[in-house]
Amino acid sequence: MATAAIVGVLLIALILLDAFETVVLPRRVTRHFRVSAWFYRFTWRPWAKLAGNIKSPARREAMLGYFGPLSEILLLFLWAIGLIFGFALLQFGIGEHVRLGDQPITFWTLLYMSGETFFTLGLGDVTPVTSLARFLLVAEAGTGFAFLGIVIGYLPIIYSSFSRREIEISLLDARAGSPPTAAELLARVGIGGRQDVLDDILRQWERWAAEVLESHLSYPVLSFFRSQHSNQSWLAAMTAILDTSALVIAGIDNLRNEQAKLTFAMARHAVVDLAQVINARYDPDTPDRLPPAEMARLRQELAERGVHLNDDDRFRAKLGQLRAMYEPYALAAGKRLFITLPPWIAAENKRDNWQAGPWDRMIQARSLAEIGRPRATTEEHF
Repeated sequence: MATAAIVGVLLIALILLDAFETVVLPRRVTRHFRVSAWFYRFTWRPWAKLAGNIKSPARREAMLGYFGPLSEILLLFLWAIGLIFGFALLQFGIGEHVRLGDQPITFWTLLYMSGETFFTLGLGDVTPVTSLARFLLVAEAGTGFAFLGIVIGYLPIIYSSFSRREIEISLLDARAGSPPTAAELLARVGIGGRQDVLDDILRQWERWAAEVLESHLSYPVLSFFRSQHSNQSWLAAMTAILDTSALVIAGIDNLRNEQAKLTFAMARHAVVDLAQVINARYDPDTPDRLPPAEMARLRQELAERGVHLNDDDRFRAKLGQLRAMYEPYALAAGKRLFITLPPWIAAENKRDNWQAGPWDRMIQARSLAEIGRPRATTEEHF
C-alpha cells in the first residue's frame, strides 16, 4: 500500500514538473530525464521510418507533417493518463477510504473515480468517506481544471509561433527561390552593390532567427512542424541565410559585411541550439555541400549576374572556417528531421513557388493558341 502511494506521488510530481517545464517555463531546462523529451525521442523515430517507406515525395512530406500537431495531442493525452493513474495509485495506497454502494473497492474502481474527478464529470457514484480521500479528490479536480487551462492556452501559442515563423519563410520565396539558395538571394538583391537592400533583408532574418530560437527552445514541438510547401522549411531558410552571410563575410566586391556578421552569429546560435534540442547527432560522413566543382559554378553564375566573389586564398580559408561552424549542425538536424538542406545554387529552370499554379499548362496552351488572333476591343470583352 505504502509503495503504491509513493509511486503515485512521484508520478504526479514528474508529470506536473514536465508540463510546467514544457508549457509554462519560457526557457529550456537541462535535465537528464523528461517525459516530453522521451516521448518525442521514441515516437519520431518510428514515425519517420514509416514515412520513409512512402515513395511519393508529396505523400511522404504530408505524412511527416502530421507528426507535429498529432504529437501535441498525444503528449497532452499522455500527461492526462499519467496524472489519472498517479492519483489512483495514491488513493489505493492510503487504503479503502471510498465507497461504491455494497460493491468491493478495487484498483480499477479507484482508476475510474480518478478519471471522472480529473475531468470533473461529477457523477458521484463513487464517494470518499474520509477527510484524506476528500482532500485528494479536491486536489485532483483542481489539477484537472489547471490542465484544461494549460491546453486552452498552449495550443494558440504554438500555432501563433508557427504562423510568425512561416510568414518570413514565405517572403523568402521571391527573394531567394524555392528552395532558397545563397546564389539566388545574392543575385536578386546584391546586384550592383545594393548594400541597403541586402542589409535590410539580413537584419530581418537576424530577428527571425532570434524569434525561432526563443520559440523553438520553449516549445520544441515546433521543430517538427512542416511548412506548407515541400521545398520550404525553417531549417532550409536558416541554412540559406547562413550560406549567404558566410559568402558576404568571406568577401564580395562592393559589399560590406557588418550586418552579415550579426546575422550569421544569430542564425548560427539558433541552428546549434536547436540541433541539440531535437537530439541531432554529428555524422562525419555527410557529403560536402559545396565541392570545388560546385564552388567554381557558384562563382561563375554569380559573376554572370553581377556579383563577384573574391578569388584568393583568404576567401577560401574564411569561407571554409565559417561553413565548419554551422554546416555539421544543419546537416545533422536535417537528417534528424528528414529535411533536405538547400543547395548553394538553384537548379536550372527551377520556378519559384509563387510562379506555379494548377492551371498553368492550360493557360499557356490557350495563350499559344490565341497568338496571331486579332485583339478584342473593350466593347467585345463586355
